[in-house]
Amino acid sequence: QVRLVESGGGLVQAGDSLKLSCAASGLTFSMNAMGWFRQDPGKEREFVAVTNWSGGSTLYPDSVKGRFTISRDNAKNTVYLQMNSLKPEDTAIYYCAGRRGMAVSRSPQGYAYWGQGTQVTVSS
Repeated sequence: QVRLVESGGGLVQAGDSLKLSCAASGLTFSMNAMGWFRQDPGKEREFVAVTNWSGGSTLYPDSVKGRFTISRDNAKNTVYLQMNSLKPEDTAIYYCAGRRGMAVSRSPQGYAYWGQGTQVTVSS
């Protein structure tokens, strides 16, 4: 059974940093692309950062490019999201996701496995 467990969310002020972690179990982690998505109530889930199996290929939307960095440690079965210069509009529930396959995908529909989410709130 695949399990993804996020941690590291919280309440911060605008301009602060947070680092999210996602510990994976039940899958061959090094063979799975991984991603971070976020969702506000009443809105669609949007991609924040995705990485291929090795971490050598990453994608970000313009809204977070230059501020967020996704990385992974295949030896620890963990994927991270370093978030710098946080803005109030970054407030959302952040989800870790795992894909069946090694290549990246921006679409939530491309991910089979999901964590329970962690709340990130950025106050102004």
